[in-house]
Parts: sequence; C-alpha cells; structure tokens
Amino acid sequence: MRGNRFLYAGAAGLAVAAVLSLSVSATQTDNHKSTKTPSFAVDGSWPKMPLPSAGDYGTPLVISTSTGKPKPWSTGEVAGTCIDSRDHVFIVTRGNLVNSPETLDSVPAAPVIEFNPAGDVVNAWGDRNVLPNGIHGCFVDYQDNVWIAGNGDGIVQKYSHDGRHLLLQIGTRGVCDWPANGNACGNSGGDPTANQSKTLLNEPANMYVDPGKDPVTGQRGSIYIADGYGNHRVVVFSATGTWLRQWGGVAGTVKYPLTDSPGLFASGDGGHPHCMVAGNDNLLYVCDRADDRIQVFTKTGVLQRIIAVVPGTGVTLGIGGAAGLGTAGSAWDLVFSNDDMQKFMFEADGGNEILHIMDRAMGTILSGFGAPGLQAGQFTFLHSVALDSQGNLYTGETINGRRVQKFAPTTCNNGNGNGHGYGNCDD
Repeated sequence: MRGNRFLYAGAAGLAVAAVLSLSVSATQTDNHKSTKTPSFAVDGSWPKMPLPSAGDYGTPLVISTSTGKPKPWSTGEVAGTCIDSRDHVFIVTRGNLVNSPETLDSVPAAPVIEFNPAGDVVNAWGDRNVLPNGIHGCFVDYQDNVWIAGNGDGIVQKYSHDGRHLLLQIGTRGVCDWPANGNACGNSGGDPTANQSKTLLNEPANMYVDPGKDPVTGQRGSIYIADGYGNHRVVVFSATGTWLRQWGGVAGTVKYPLTDSPGLFASGDGGHPHCMVAGNDNLLYVCDRADDRIQVFTKTGVLQRIIAVVPGTGVTLGIGGAAGLGTAGSAWDLVFSNDDMQKFMFEADGGNEILHIMDRAMGTILSGFGAPGLQAGQFTFLHSVALDSQGNLYTGETINGRRVQKFAPTTCNNGNGNGHGYGNCDD
C-alpha cells in the first residue's frame, strides 16, 4: 500500500516537481498547530462475500449447469462510489463481463448496489434499459436521493433512495448536445456547435447537488453537472431541471497546468471535466483530468485557483520538460476530510494508480498510497473515491480493476471530532 509521493509548490505560477519518500506519515504545519497527515490500511474483508446471485433483487434467475445453483453476480466495471446519510455505500456497476469465463460462470450484477457499513448488500436495483448508457458516477444528495450520469449517453438521472422511482431526468436518452454530428453522442472536441444546449448534455461524467441557496436564484438544490466526456463544460440546472448557467470550453495545448488555458478543459477523450466537488469554502473543485489539474471556481463560474496534481501524467509536461505519459491524466476524483476546515483532499489518480493525500489550502501532495496491481490495496484504473463520516475511504475501479475497496484510517479519524478545527490527527 505504499506509493510514489509527489510535492508541488507554485513558483512564479509554474509547478516544480520533486519526488519525495514513500512514507505516509509526513506532517504539515499551519498557522495554528501541527497536524499529522492521516494514513490508511486496506480492509480486505469489505465488502462481505459472496455477493448476491442470479434471482436476487430482481435480477433474472440463471442456474449454472455445473453447480445446479444460481450463478453468482459479477459487477463488471465499478463506475462510481457515493455515500448516503447513514454511511451506506452505493456503487454503480456497468455489468460488462469479460467474455469467458465471467460470461459463462456468472451474471451481471444489479446496476446499483447498496452496502451497509459492515459491507453487507442491503439493496440493489436498476434497469439498464432505463439507466444511462455507459453508467458513470453517482452522487447522494442532501435528501438521500441517488443521482447517476452516463459517459455513453446524454442524461443525468435522479432516483429515490430505494431506486423505485425515477424523480428527474436532465437530457434525452441517446440524444446529445452536438448538432454538427446529428446530435449523436461522442467527443465533440473543439466543435463550436457543441457545449451550447440548454436542454441536452453530451456524455456527462458526474454531478453535485447543492443543499444551499443558489447564488443567483436563491433556491436550494441547484444541479452542477460535469458535462465532460462529449462536451467540455460545467453546466448548472435548477432543482426542477431548468438551465441556469454554464462555463468552461475547450483548452488549447496545456503544457503547464497552472498557467495554460485557465478555466478551460482538455478536449481529448477521457472525461474533462471528470469530477466536481463542493468545499466548505463554498467553491467548486473540478477535475480537468488529462490536464493534470483541479480548477477551483465560484458557483457562478469565476476561476479562483488552479491546483496541479501530477504534471507529466496526462498531456502536460513532466519532470525536466519531458513529454507526459499520455495516460488519461492524474485528476480523476476527490473528496475532502471531515473536519470543518477540510484540511485534506483525498484525490484519485488513475493515471499513476495512487490515492493522493493533499493539503487543500496549499494544493500540495503530502503523501499517498496504492500502486498499480490487482492485489488488495493496489489499483487498476482507479476511478472514484468517497468518504464516510468515520473517515473510511471507498474507491471504485473500472476497465481491468472492476471492484470497490475500503481503506480504514489507521491514525485518528480524518477530522471527525479531532483537530480542533485545524484539520485532524493531533500530534
């Protein structure tokens, strides 16, 4: 569970990279007191096995001819992780099984699976003919409704907590915001006809629902969408699905994440913007994945700052000006620690297969864990991260990873009751 550790400091607007030790016990001092960087250990007993089988939770009953029993579930890619008010963990699964052996000895799991904190499956639901194609990302709002996007479709959907009721849909299934392409879904690149619709989306990656009042309308529940695989914008809708505003657009070549094309997003395939998370500072932190950066905006779209993650992972320049690795980038998803000041950011870097622990205010990487691989505590296409009220982290992996993992804090509890408002984990 040890991974490369990177630290980035801004100097004249440029990121300077220094490869440091692999330790996860570094310290960071703020103006008030010293706080200890949290560390984590993988919980290999979570979730509890076996998962349900064919016939459970409304899935079709299929009997194995080799065992005479219902075939077990396989999740396929785990495209999103999110947590409700009871610390129940939701994962959204693509059910895209590997052709032999999975297609022979198992069946696709339900699209949405709900686990209790102990790791038991307590509910599962979803109709793949109704849910977005290319299911991608999930979010549980302040009323415990479940939101799901799709990077192969043009919709974001809101469901009741138990999945029985589709409460709202933004966009049209199978129709996307790309008029020059016949409104087919796909990466619109720099096409000026895209990124314009007030009713259609184009392969949205994720969403955030604001429990507070909208800064323009004064109403609660504004829906912020990372419309980012086909389009390249942040678009905001009211709680009832009416377009309110948008910002973003296609960046030029980004060699230096802190200075190039500020406020814009990478145009290549892979999801840009890819994540969107609101902080206690009332700002939106948006992942510009291939450009190896997190861009921070007000809720009306005014750029406040840019945080470089690991330059040289996606399309940006690496150490010494070397060309980037050309992966999908280093800024995939993030969550904040539980303390009031949100001292730490936990950032999923699927390009390097590391979960970074970052100082939110400084924008520096303090430590991290993980490494490429398929063993417990390693990652293969690390895609999403969520945090519960007890400080446990849950990660989802797609492509060849295809699983959810739990990481429990081994020092303090990530700000839930410790740290006196200055982070967490007292020395």
